[in-house]
Amino acid sequence: MGLITAEFPDPVTITLPKGQTPAFTLATEGRGKDWARAGIIKDEGDDPDVTHQALILSTVRFGKSGSGIVFKAGAGVGMMTKAGLPIAPGEPAINPVPRAMMTQVIENIAGKYAVSNDVEIEISVADGENLALKTWNPRLGIIGGLSILGTTGIVHPFSCSAWIHSIHSGIDVARANGFDHVAGATGSTSEATVKKLYDLTDFALIDMGDFAGGMLKYLRKNPIPEVTIAGGFGKLTKLAQGYLDLHSGRSQVSFDWLAQAVRHLGGSAGLQDQAHQANTALEVLTLAQTHNLPLAQFVAERARTAALATLRGAPVEVEVIVIDRHGEIIGRAR
Repeated sequence: MGLITAEFPDPVTITLPKGQTPAFTLATEGRGKDWARAGIIKDEGDDPDVTHQALILSTVRFGKSGSGIVFKAGAGVGMMTKAGLPIAPGEPAINPVPRAMMTQVIENIAGKYAVSNDVEIEISVADGENLALKTWNPRLGIIGGLSILGTTGIVHPFSCSAWIHSIHSGIDVARANGFDHVAGATGSTSEATVKKLYDLTDFALIDMGDFAGGMLKYLRKNPIPEVTIAGGFGKLTKLAQGYLDLHSGRSQVSFDWLAQAVRHLGGSAGLQDQAHQANTALEVLTLAQTHNLPLAQFVAERARTAALATLRGAPVEVEVIVIDRHGEIIGRAR
């Protein structure tokens, strides 16, 4: 509207995919001979996000006759370089739903004012190139900036579904680019160890975190020949117990289970009792190591069994590696 009428609605109201109509105050506006630009400041609300307080800018220009609506990546918005995501390589990292929303707006306003809908839309994010380094974009082959995402326009604070969606994207990229081995790690130390062990590229590293089940269930329907699961003793003990969500708020290490594991490995009744009364999984591990019991190996084997059960016969070979806080491998099942 700024391009056509030189007037900028402020606040501006948009229609979300499910019909909600939020309004946003403009942080900036500007207009030149053949362009118009507006921007808003993103507020994360209750959702932790690296783009909190980022300036999001849209610049529009009329294009050549017959060019249609064209999307451009401005400063701070990435470009797609890998297959496997909803947008093809060589395109700006602006996802299908935001594209559809912007297309609808252009068509509606162009029709209202009887002007051409041959329009170039350039999206920019202030400091987006640096912000993107704090996201998973580089691993997904999105280079040079952030992605313009969205499916509903509504943020669910720190949602598990958002993390799991990113896991799915990582697997999609790996499959589309012909990777036959990926690794999911519970944290940075275990990830660094497995990356070095196999000399894996970042594109083969799936940001599994606590969501072992989310990764395995997606691999069940979208198999890759081999997956390595790497993590610390406590997290993988929970997987060995059968938990698929390894977050401390949603699953707990069972010291009864660990005491039974010590018994299975030939530990004395006194050692079993110490394991049962322990305060942390690390304490039990230390006790077992002191008595030369291969508890980490036992956990790796049971965690692999749990992973295979979740895959339900899918053609995926599973390896589980238990890693200590120094990045050393203390248990390995394959």
